[in-house]
Amino acid sequence: MAFTNEEVDKIKKQMDDFILKRRPQEDIRNEVDLSYKIEKQSIIIFEIRKIFQQEGFAEIPIAKATYTMKNKYWKIYWQRADLKWHSYEPNEQVKNISSFIKTVDEDKNGCFWG
Repeated sequence: MAFTNEEVDKIKKQMDDFILKRRPQEDIRNEVDLSYKIEKQSIIIFEIRKIFQQEGFAEIPIAKATYTMKNKYWKIYWQRADLKWHSYEPNEQVKNISSFIKTVDEDKNGCFWG
């Protein structure tokens, strides 16, 4: 089940504020930038990077939160070198988007921002 329009609007507001805070300086955004997308019950934060010596850009996933309707929480994931999503320990789940954003922003384990 997808989010309602009202839920999407709330998510977008919070995510837009976060991305605006974390985006690189405007003069380098043509080389590297930050964005997010909503896919079904998930929010994916990703970096947009110019592909070296080629035309085009690549999306490099940073973090993902997936909402579980049954338990009413967001499960947090990070992508390891194997390119698979793994639960983020020690904070595997949170109750709201604000807590997800705070977890990713603080990145206490160096999983999201390196």
